[in-house]
Amino acid sequence: MAAPWHPSGDALPEASRLLIERAHEELIAGNLEDKRLLQVRPLVRESWERSLRGRVGPEAAPGLELATEEIEAYRLSHPLASVMDMIRSLLLGASEEDSGVVIAVGDQAGRLLWVEGDRQVRSLTGDMGFVAGANWAEDAVGTAAPGTALTLGQSVQIRGAEHYNRLVHPWSCTAAPVRDPETRRVLGVIDITGGDEVVSPQARLLVDATARAVESELMVARLRRRSETPRPASTSTRARPTTRATLHVLGRDRARLETEAASEESVIELSARHAAILLMLAVHRQGLSAERLAELVYGPDTSVDTLRPEMVRLRKVLERHAPGLVPDSRPYRLPIVLETDAQDVLSLLDRGAHRVALTAYRGPVLPESTSPGVEEFRESVRGALREVMLSEASLDVLLAYAEIPEGQNDAATLRLALEMLPARSPKRAALVARITRLESD
Repeated sequence: MAAPWHPSGDALPEASRLLIERAHEELIAGNLEDKRLLQVRPLVRESWERSLRGRVGPEAAPGLELATEEIEAYRLSHPLASVMDMIRSLLLGASEEDSGVVIAVGDQAGRLLWVEGDRQVRSLTGDMGFVAGANWAEDAVGTAAPGTALTLGQSVQIRGAEHYNRLVHPWSCTAAPVRDPETRRVLGVIDITGGDEVVSPQARLLVDATARAVESELMVARLRRRSETPRPASTSTRARPTTRATLHVLGRDRARLETEAASEESVIELSARHAAILLMLAVHRQGLSAERLAELVYGPDTSVDTLRPEMVRLRKVLERHAPGLVPDSRPYRLPIVLETDAQDVLSLLDRGAHRVALTAYRGPVLPESTSPGVEEFRESVRGALREVMLSEASLDVLLAYAEIPEGQNDAATLRLALEMLPARSPKRAALVARITRLESD
């Protein structure tokens, strides 16, 4: 099969390119009322504004967040590894080395895992950091097809000067997210990068079709595995052991429990009380006595008789959706490790992946919960994030932290960012105004 890419003949007119470049310069300078910005596509203009608010550097190279050995291990376990041959076949054909384009496949956080295609183009795009292991999320590099597609949850085309980062202006790209065929959770992103030929309507149709073909192939493979898995006559489908479970509690009043069992996935929302119980058992993996769990969930001097009926209800929920997660008793403990997105953030902070940790931090732990144990854990996560931001984070990450609710009114954060900014930085005036306002309040 020949490579599907050829010059499209619809290059952006020089006048339009210059207008977009000038609009971009005005935006970076803070002139958000400039009329030229109204002539930029709304999708692009809104992405530029998100990038500006996120303090993304307009000429900063993307961070390399996965080392070579980490990439190899991550690839093997990633859901899209099994469909890479299909992606290559559909987007590159047989002439991979002289296709004139580069394809990239990234994870749900925007980190590139595979970057393949034309050797010469790969060499040129590599100079701007378009390499495996680099973070191309929108909050890391600004407007670009991979990250913006993930942000919006839809296919996106970005042409030349529409990129937020000036280093990427020579290139154009089309990208589409790939979702789990059952849960619709985003698994990753497929991107094609090259000249104007990769932002034609036909290119978008092809990338979209590739993403849908990948999702279909994942579903077929999953159904095939299920049909080949022996099922004992006495064992129901619901009784399959849970192999992995994740509790999402950041920025959510109702926690989301995702479980995997025998290649099947289940997603349920939990009540506030059940979320608090599971979170406490996830944090205290060694187990908790009934008295201690009741205290963490309900407060001091609470009788275990208050806890026990709720445990019965929780067990019934888990028996239906995640039987392998039903708690043991005496002490109460989970039979398998229950991962949480909050603990993932703490792990990323410990490993020095500050930008990724900040991206993964979706908000406070179960913000409406008044359970003492949840409140304590919420503050420990928030405190750990702030401590690392103030002591170890780079300037770009610190400025991004200053834009989320936890950092917006943190005078120490704003003062540190002001100290780290170059003397002539245009960002200084806004920081000084925010600090002055906080001190006057």
